[in-house]
Amino acid sequence: MHIVYVSDGKAGHRSQAVGLYKAMQRQSADEVTFEEVSIDQLPVFSLFLAIFKKSIVALKQPPDYIFGVGSHTQFRALLLGQIYPEAKTIILMKPNFPVTWFDYAIIPEHDSVEASEHVITTQGALNPIVNEQRHQPNRFLIALGGSSKRHQWNEAKVLDAIQQIVNLHPQAEIILTTSRRTPKEFLAHLNEKSFKSQLKIFPVEKTPQGWIFEEMQKAEAVWVTEDSVSMIFEALTAGCQVGIIEIDRLKSDRITQLLDQLLTQALLGENKVKLLNLQLDEATRVAHILLKT
Repeated sequence: MHIVYVSDGKAGHRSQAVGLYKAMQRQSADEVTFEEVSIDQLPVFSLFLAIFKKSIVALKQPPDYIFGVGSHTQFRALLLGQIYPEAKTIILMKPNFPVTWFDYAIIPEHDSVEASEHVITTQGALNPIVNEQRHQPNRFLIALGGSSKRHQWNEAKVLDAIQQIVNLHPQAEIILTTSRRTPKEFLAHLNEKSFKSQLKIFPVEKTPQGWIFEEMQKAEAVWVTEDSVSMIFEALTAGCQVGIIEIDRLKSDRITQLLDQLLTQALLGENKVKLLNLQLDEATRVAHILLKT
């Protein structure tokens, strides 16, 4: 079984495609191969010409599945589906075209598209994480984001939340990491706090690729600032309890509504820190549906 992924080069989009591929690989009795092809290698005019030839030189072998994630990949995925009509076209997002044009659209529930013959809805975007059952009691991770198009960083709220976590777990090993959006001055201000001595701090600049996913596998619980929605779902998929650190919102939209929905499902501890305890394995569930059909 051969999967061709039409890539726009964005890491978040690739993570979704790889997550589904890995899940299909785990479940399939056949060998599953994965080929990533950049949109730059797939000019639209060349794809139109290739429809008549029923093949294209950019691909190593004919695909059984064609994945697309991102607006610029959708039309190319559709054209590849015309070149290779035996292949199933899978778009991992709410498409700009009618969903019936694809074999399947994998769409997060917060995009408000109803499940149907061509639509599989998911809790959050897919990711390549699996729960490896390696979580260590009393080991916690705090992952900080920053300002975004819908959130404004609030240092006071973040420091208060960190102090609450430390006070609640005085004997725990608590690891804290930042992101590239975390304000540069934040760690200097954190270092001035008395509770800093109970934290092991790893700035994002000093963490290798894949570090945070490994930490999720070892953590009993992960606290994430609410701007980092993908990381919330990654931590849930890793099997962690997940706390959401609230910061200021600039606007209300489908993502903030999703956060509110998640927060209503959270357990409220004595210190007002909210924890989610959802069991997610969406890539595996979607892969099962695709392989069954």
